[in-house]
Amino acid sequence: MLGLRDMRVVVCLLFVLCLTSWAPVSGAADVGSAQEQAQRQQEQPLNNAPVWRDVRGGDNRYQTTQVRGVETSVLVQPAGETWRQLRPVLALAGGLILVFVLAALFGYYQWRGAIGLHDKPAGRFIQRFSDLDRLAHWTVAISFVVLAITGLIISFGQYLLLPVIGYWLFSWIAALAKNLHNFVAPVFLLSLPVFIVLFIRDNLPRLYDVQWLMKFGGMLSKSGEHIPTGRFNAGEKALFWGLVCLFSVVLCVSGVVMLFPNFNQGRSIMQVANVTHVVCALLAIAMACFHIYLGTIGMKGAYDAMRTGYVDETWAKEHHQIWYEEVRAGRANQRVADQVPADVRAQIDQTLRSA
Repeated sequence: MLGLRDMRVVVCLLFVLCLTSWAPVSGAADVGSAQEQAQRQQEQPLNNAPVWRDVRGGDNRYQTTQVRGVETSVLVQPAGETWRQLRPVLALAGGLILVFVLAALFGYYQWRGAIGLHDKPAGRFIQRFSDLDRLAHWTVAISFVVLAITGLIISFGQYLLLPVIGYWLFSWIAALAKNLHNFVAPVFLLSLPVFIVLFIRDNLPRLYDVQWLMKFGGMLSKSGEHIPTGRFNAGEKALFWGLVCLFSVVLCVSGVVMLFPNFNQGRSIMQVANVTHVVCALLAIAMACFHIYLGTIGMKGAYDAMRTGYVDETWAKEHHQIWYEEVRAGRANQRVADQVPADVRAQIDQTLRSA
């Protein structure tokens, strides 16, 4: 039998044998790799495609990271360059659309003026919007306007504001805009579903909407041709489904993806969300300009309706005849108002009678 000393000798011999058998193979592999790289540099100088392929794919065995998650091993993402070049082009196109819309509304106002009444105010009133309706509307409207203004500053501030006001002031404005955008967004996100539930019933399409669309509600005529319609006309319904139910919902979803990057979404998803957010935001702002115009200076009595909740019966009859008849017949959810505050009566009457 072998002694302890003899066994140690045998183990050492086996270890030496393994080293000598492995070294040539390892050395041959290293020499082969070096020769392959040298040959590549001669045939294709400065071609580091395999290295960059590993870097982009995240499969480089020579790199390591303590961070775990989607795309953590991807050092370079080619789609990021595509996003960087595409975003300014989309922003410029959207900005031009906004300028065109504002110019068109200004020209329309100069040509048509404010849309008023043909007959005198009746002095009798209908409660067009409840307190809950107005609360939901103004919450969505104010938060949307804040998000729109801050979003425009974020998108176009460095091109329009920075050259005028300088770096110091612009840095404060940009930081304020970014924080307002982030903290007002949840208000818009939570109030939007309430708004949709409250107004979706009266925004469902009806057959009489076709007549309004064919004549564009008589808005292209200075005489203001009367087109019978329900509580909301086809133009308002188009804004509801396009601006509120489509663009605003997409804005909320894409905004959540960017605002909360802890859902394990990768950079590629966030880049798509960013582009989608920019496109929908600019289109939504353009559509909102029409609504804001008609709801303020474009149509007399429209702003008072949402501010106070009441409209004169003549206003209701001339702008929403079918709804007016439903109210008079008791088939609508809205009712004729018997008691209206004196200041509200005076304000509405003054607005409708103003030249």
